[in-house]
Amino acid sequence: MSVIAARIYRDGRLLTDVDLTKPIPTLEKKEDFIWIGLHEPDAATIKALQEHFGLHELAVEDALDPRHLPKMESYGENLFVVARTIHLVGSDGAARIEYGNTAIFVGRQFIITVRHGSDRGHAPIRTQLEATPWLLKQGPDYVLHAILDFIVDGYFETIDVVEEQVLAMEDRAMETFLDRAQTSRLFTLRRDLFRLQRILGPTEDLANRFVNIDLPQLDSEIDPYFRDLADHVRRVNYRVAGLRDTLTSVIETSGLLEQQRQGVITRQLAAWAAILAVPTAIAGIYGMNFDIMPELRWKYGYFAVLGVMFAICGTLYYRFKRSGWL
Repeated sequence: MSVIAARIYRDGRLLTDVDLTKPIPTLEKKEDFIWIGLHEPDAATIKALQEHFGLHELAVEDALDPRHLPKMESYGENLFVVARTIHLVGSDGAARIEYGNTAIFVGRQFIITVRHGSDRGHAPIRTQLEATPWLLKQGPDYVLHAILDFIVDGYFETIDVVEEQVLAMEDRAMETFLDRAQTSRLFTLRRDLFRLQRILGPTEDLANRFVNIDLPQLDSEIDPYFRDLADHVRRVNYRVAGLRDTLTSVIETSGLLEQQRQGVITRQLAAWAAILAVPTAIAGIYGMNFDIMPELRWKYGYFAVLGVMFAICGTLYYRFKRSGWL
């Protein structure tokens, strides 16, 4: 069933539940409003609500399409808002950021939410507001703020998890060299954060429009709440930008450490090659089958050659060790 909840409120208190399979009752008082929550509804459900509340056909079309970026459109006395939700999918070490979509229709006496692609429902908001009728009585515009604030809080929860993963990767990169899977995870996370910033930009613009534009569908008393919402979105954007910079720093640091390690190995190989070149040369010379060679018939020639080789190798080893090549 696509209808999650449909309720009428009066003075901030629940008046009655509404069965959308039947005609929607007329609101008796000006202060009454109806809050309808839908999850991935079919076109017939939206069509019925469109006819009853006079929703604009373009807004209805956008509400059925989960791919829209955050935006706000004013259609006469109604306001249409699209926000994107985020959530993590997969295990903690390899979780990916996935996106959902929430479309919101707001009028003076109604608010309708249409969710796509997210299991994080609005039941906690409804429960919280019903427990605080002095807030709920402010009407649909306050409910709109509460829903958007709930969505932005979901950003913080996701970013907290991603931040822990990024910090763990940073520590790991400083202690050991990252393997192929860990490096791939770094680039995947950075790509996810880049996509998230493409969502946060329009979301910040959306929040700022609530602050900077006088909307006839919203009361002026709600302005401080939307200023707070805009501040929350900016904080999320700053944190995501910081995480992207940190990931870039981890990638660069990992590359520098790998180059340093390769340089150390190269120097060590070069040092050992220089050390072994001397005995190899001497042994190669005396391994030739010549009849006449210096000290060839010398009684102590073998020990003298070995001593020379050990002396030269020891000197080279000592000098390379002091220079840090070994």
